[in-house]
Amino acid sequence: MPHWIRIISAIAVVLFGFWGDDALGVETQTSYRPVVCEGSYPHHLQGVCVDGAGNIFWSFTTRLVKTDAQGKTLKQIEVANHHGDLTWHDGKVYVAVNLGKFNQPKGSANSWVYEYEADDLTLTKKYEVQDVVHGAGGIAWRDGRFLVVGGLPEGAASNVVYEYDGDFRLIKEHVLAGGYTLMGIQTVAFADGHWWFGCYGKPAILLKADPDFSNVQRFEFNGSLGIVPLGGGKFLIGKDRVEDKLHIGSLVAAEADEKTGLRLTP
Repeated sequence: MPHWIRIISAIAVVLFGFWGDDALGVETQTSYRPVVCEGSYPHHLQGVCVDGAGNIFWSFTTRLVKTDAQGKTLKQIEVANHHGDLTWHDGKVYVAVNLGKFNQPKGSANSWVYEYEADDLTLTKKYEVQDVVHGAGGIAWRDGRFLVVGGLPEGAASNVVYEYDGDFRLIKEHVLAGGYTLMGIQTVAFADGHWWFGCYGKPAILLKADPDFSNVQRFEFNGSLGIVPLGGGKFLIGKDRVEDKLHIGSLVAAEADEKTGLRLTP
């Protein structure tokens, strides 16, 4: 690589915290720390994402909240039930939305992706993703593609990951050979060369897969309320607690572990 390109790349990392849209840079990402989201909400936390510039976006099923890195509310809006997991890309926040039923046979769900301006949470577009037949619940962005996950009927053999282009035209359906998980997949993120999928269950299940969705590993770890990669094997994991019948969201620290997939850290 020519010397002048190295210099420009270094400046870009310092100024913007990332090179490209697929993942935020380690220096910027690791500036995020465990935090509690200000406020309390009628429904539980569904997912969390960050923009690498010090902002955090929280989905509480019927509320979409933007905070700073310390959890202070910058913007909050009411949204349709059910807003699920979300992802940030190029100044927009994308949320997996199901307006129908989850975990039922084909024809019961009503799956969408809603696009919001990251600055002020203005709703800008709605994309139909009816291919997600059991209810869209989670979304991630990587290498020019959106990946959408969702519900699963009881007893189904495996989950499906739906790959879309930037305009939400279906490219391919990937079968995730990790066995049945309760209500499918709730959260999804790509980090450190692997896909990470948070699922419900007692115990909750974490699935880890190669970039092509092969070599699926199954762990007992709860990442079903949000997985935020920080780079270098570090993560923040969404948590939810109830006080006076209202929900309070937070992020706690975790790191990759060969035996347990992820593990919480002090």
